Amino acid sequence: MNELHGSRWFMWSLLAVFVIVTLYALGIRTLVPPDEGRYAEMAREMFTSGDWITTRLNGIKYFEKPPLQTWMNALTFAAFGLGEWQARLWTGLCGILGVCMTALAGRKVFGPRVGLYAGMVLASSLFWLASGQINSLDMGLSGMMTLTLMSLLIAQRDEATAAERRNWMLVCWGSMALAVLAKGLIGLVLPGATLILYSLFARDWRIWARLHLLKGVLVFFAIATPWFVLVALRNPEQPYFFFVHEHFQRFLMKGHKREGAWYYFLVLLIPGIMPWIGILPQSLAAAARRQSGAFQPRVMLLTWAVFIFCFFSYSTSKLPGYIVPVFPALALLVALHLENTSRQQRAWAASIMALLGAALLIGMPLALNLPTKRDEANLIALRGYLPWVLAAGFLMLSGGALALLHIRQMRRDMGVLTIACAGFLATHCILAGSELYGQNRAGTDLLPKIQAELKPDTKLYSVGIYEQSLTYYLQRPMILVDYWDEFTFGLKQQPELSIPKVDDFITQWTQDAVNGKHSVAVISLDLYQHLKQRGVPMRVVAEDARRMIIANL
Repeated sequence: MNELHGSRWFMWSLLAVFVIVTLYALGIRTLVPPDEGRYAEMAREMFTSGDWITTRLNGIKYFEKPPLQTWMNALTFAAFGLGEWQARLWTGLCGILGVCMTALAGRKVFGPRVGLYAGMVLASSLFWLASGQINSLDMGLSGMMTLTLMSLLIAQRDEATAAERRNWMLVCWGSMALAVLAKGLIGLVLPGATLILYSLFARDWRIWARLHLLKGVLVFFAIATPWFVLVALRNPEQPYFFFVHEHFQRFLMKGHKREGAWYYFLVLLIPGIMPWIGILPQSLAAAARRQSGAFQPRVMLLTWAVFIFCFFSYSTSKLPGYIVPVFPALALLVALHLENTSRQQRAWAASIMALLGAALLIGMPLALNLPTKRDEANLIALRGYLPWVLAAGFLMLSGGALALLHIRQMRRDMGVLTIACAGFLATHCILAGSELYGQNRAGTDLLPKIQAELKPDTKLYSVGIYEQSLTYYLQRPMILVDYWDEFTFGLKQQPELSIPKVDDFITQWTQDAVNGKHSVAVISLDLYQHLKQRGVPMRVVAEDARRMIIANL
């Protein structure tokens, strides 16, 4: 059992289990706002409208991000219909692609055992696994950037043939173009800057002659350019907003409500790389040592991870998903260290996971019994979450203990496999247990009562708030009232698609009630009291701890 990487049956079986569980889990949770509802609704509107160039949200032009994920989700809806797993299928496939490419690069560049370890480390890392289960842009970008990095490693390894180098470099250039279509210029800037820094650190200047620049640039522009040209021709206002506001201003200027301290991502990296945090520092230190050969893949991996981490740490706009692209590089570095490190180091990794599992088993019940100001809905959600967290803690504790036993018995591969399986299953427990929280955030319990009120000619308002997931589940846009936020740019182009002031809404709402025209509105609890004081005609259709649904008849 110490040569698992040499068993083809084992490798394919492990991959099959990973793929089946990953794909199955895509459909067991509600789409949680804002991101999951937003990107599902954008794709639904693209699919129903047939407009594959101008991206829209709630019927309003929406140019914050490029269209790759919207395209992929819309194609999924066309093939399989609307639903949760369909909305997450693209991100799930990108997560699987990242694991497979990381394992393949590890195998080709460093050897079969490193390839197996790298795939298992990435497949069990909390941030990578969770991102592949969430319908947001982070995994789509990370999947394409992982394809970029791993193709580059395979192409540039010293043993590569001329044909391999050419073909894998063309894959690299094409995946960079897809990364640009996934989230913008960072799909080009991050790999480009990494390559420049690698050249300096490794003193590998000849790599620039091995990039197939002419063919690669042609492939890149052939893939990345058409949409940008077409969308600019149809919407002349798009280029400035997308390239200047969404890239340079968001990176350099505050005011996007996404600021964080310089150590923001350092704090997130600790849970993000679980259950491998115990050997990450040693893995990074080992990567800094120069190896034999012209190409220095360890230096490339270290440069990739450190530069992307520092790049987003410097940015004034910070969200947890921004550093997901670093995890494939970290997984390879951890795998390299796992192959060569001592039994004590592997035991340390297993011990930390076991201790964290014990901490969850002991700490979560105690935390729920502490005095708190949480509202009842949150307490119910947390109590519903508790069994899943306890299950995750048990998996981590028992997995860590079993891995220690394997390591003590000199069963190296089984020890690593046990840690990976425990981390993989524990993360899925944590994700599955969040369903009650997701339902509360999305408001899906209100759907039957809302749908009973809606007819084709019913006006549906969203007053002072915008419910990203409800819009998708209701399969119709809402008329925004006194709400701007991410719609500000689009509403400047299409002001007729919203009502800017609550007073104007009250006038329209009341007039419709007088004329017998049925209208429904989603409002906040505070706004309900304000409307009630002003004598606005309304009937409460449904409510929960976050929002109310009212009708004017």
